[in-house]
Amino acid sequence: MKKILVANRGEIALRVMRSAKEMGIATVAVFSEADRNAPFVKYADEAICIGPAPSNQSYLKGDVIIEVCKKLGVDGIHPGYGFLSENAGFARKVKEAGLTFIGPNPESIEVMGSKLAAKAAARKYNIPMVPGTEDAIADPEQAKRVATEVGLPILIKASAGGGGKGMRIVENMEELEEQMNRAISEAQNAFGDGSVFIERYVAGPRHIEIQVLADTHGNIVHLFERECSIQRRHQKVVEEAPSAVLTPELRAAMGASAVDVARSCNYVGAGTVEFLVDENLNYYFLEMNTRLQVEHPVTEMITGVDLVKEQIRIARGERLSFAQEDLKINGHALEIRVYAEDPLNNFLPDIGTLQTYQRPSGPGVRVDDGFEEGMSIPIFYDPMISKLITHAKNRDEAIARMVRAIDDYKITGVQTTLKFCRWAIQQDAFTSGKFDTHFVKQYFTPEVLKEEMPKEEVVAALMAAALFGKQKATAVISQQQPKNSNWRRARLD
Repeated sequence: MKKILVANRGEIALRVMRSAKEMGIATVAVFSEADRNAPFVKYADEAICIGPAPSNQSYLKGDVIIEVCKKLGVDGIHPGYGFLSENAGFARKVKEAGLTFIGPNPESIEVMGSKLAAKAAARKYNIPMVPGTEDAIADPEQAKRVATEVGLPILIKASAGGGGKGMRIVENMEELEEQMNRAISEAQNAFGDGSVFIERYVAGPRHIEIQVLADTHGNIVHLFERECSIQRRHQKVVEEAPSAVLTPELRAAMGASAVDVARSCNYVGAGTVEFLVDENLNYYFLEMNTRLQVEHPVTEMITGVDLVKEQIRIARGERLSFAQEDLKINGHALEIRVYAEDPLNNFLPDIGTLQTYQRPSGPGVRVDDGFEEGMSIPIFYDPMISKLITHAKNRDEAIARMVRAIDDYKITGVQTTLKFCRWAIQQDAFTSGKFDTHFVKQYFTPEVLKEEMPKEEVVAALMAAALFGKQKATAVISQQQPKNSNWRRARLD
């Protein structure tokens, strides 16, 4: 494999290209008109504009991307995350074109792309499951019988869902039929698939995922866990590795289950198996993401493994160069996602120009980004500016280093989630490790940030929200990509 095309944009495109360059592999960027001057376009050895800014006219045009590959003599395609990364049809077309898809086979993507099919596959290996239905359900009377059996509250979930769409919590029988109809309608509108199923609602869960790697020779390993419980609107904001609550025994058990999930669908490449963990440290299979995760850097920091390089080696047919017993946890890593969003205004996107953009640096600090000072945040895509990662010998030092790095990160021109993340990682619930996915709902209000901000910053932020918030929100909602965009779904990760 001498040349690869990265079918993505922004920080992940740049991150993949850097690893490829270290391996002596040439890279091709494809870009929309909105990204013409982006760093990833300049970094690539070759770059081709494939369409207008909206992703359904550019980054989601799989046939156009494949034609670019043929024209430029590309050997393989790395999809990054979002967009076409979990599109089985695209992966199949890549293979039919005689190219290498740097990811799992189409069949694995299809199985794990359906929550019901994924559960059916994993059930063969006796993976712990949340009690509920094994098949799609549409009859409210049947749903009531299931709710009686598993006990209220229950969770109605879209089979093809993600990002909290097509999901409803039902706490009493009287509201079940209405909430079920809403979940079906929302799932149909968002994903083109109205299939829903029922699970017992796990109160106070933690969201913990396991990174796996599998080669074409039958070797599968796990690279330990990532704690992803700090979320807002079902979207991850802070991630860390390892988790503060897993014992060595539980880590080994969850790792073994993750390996079995990969085995259940003949998985090849890098993937992530997600679990819910309840207050008693019982774990339950949630889903498998058949791609690289946004939060993969924390795993790289604690293991020393470059996951992108491993993806490429596996795609070339090479064996894993290490076994499970060779992997060790080294220290602790944190990642925060820096979004162009306003925490004082319900985390609405805050699109604008990066008037000041100065990255933090120093020992144990990593910034994965795709912007430079003076660039504008496009309204057409996810508003993530960067991922800020810190690594230290233990959790306390990693947190302290992250606070310092956030303070050193200078961004003006748009509101960001930096101050929110700084607040979050210093809360007692976080530093003690005693938190769950309800952390933001339980502890955060805009007032807590206002108390920490200088008075003039508060006034400026409130004036900006009042004057421009509505216009910005309207622009983003009206010009964002289609509801069934894979990129928007990927923000669950």
